[in-house]
Amino acid sequence: MIELSKAEFAVMKALWAGYPAKASDIIKRLSDDTQWHEKTIKTLLGRLVKKNAITFEKQGREYIYTPTIERDEYTHKESSSFIQRLFQGRIAPLVSGFAKTQQLSQRDIDELKQVIDKWEQEQGKGK
Repeated sequence: MIELSKAEFAVMKALWAGYPAKASDIIKRLSDDTQWHEKTIKTLLGRLVKKNAITFEKQGREYIYTPTIERDEYTHKESSSFIQRLFQGRIAPLVSGFAKTQQLSQRDIDELKQVIDKWEQEQGKGK
């Protein structure tokens, strides 16, 4: 699995927002959320290319970037890794911890109920 730093993940999010994308497009997308200099973003793009997280194509003087991994795929692998490392693969302690500190909103609870209901129906347990 490709390991991304927090800054690299921010660049990936900007790219996932619409691709293929020019470096200038990615810089523009990030300018709303960060105070990073253009050179910093280009350095991060270079790191992502070296990690094979993105590819590029040169068109004239422009570089056009495309992710090699989908956001859903990456977040699923990262989530699974996180839960495995901290909770021995169990999700209940994670959710329980948030519930105990009252960090679950009603929306979170409703979404969790929907996920569980759907899972039970797919497993034939909800009938």
